[in-house]
Amino acid sequence: MGKTYKLKTHKATSKRFRVTGSGKVMRTKGGKSHLRRRTPKRTKHKFKRMLEVSSATDAKRIKRLAPYLRLYRQNPPG
Repeated sequence: MGKTYKLKTHKATSKRFRVTGSGKVMRTKGGKSHLRRRTPKRTKHKFKRMLEVSSATDAKRIKRLAPYLRLYRQNPPG
């Protein structure tokens, strides 16, 4: 029997993305932290939503960087 190796998760990727039950990769929006005083309330409100990653190649790359993102969606071990 061959030894199966553990894959390391890219931590920045796991913090920025989520995978839905159907397997869609969802992303947060940038520009939420500071310099938002002059931003309209309507724009700031839109920052709350998560958007689907539109590019199939980007979604594939994210899944490769965080292989266990799909398994532990809400409650990661440890």
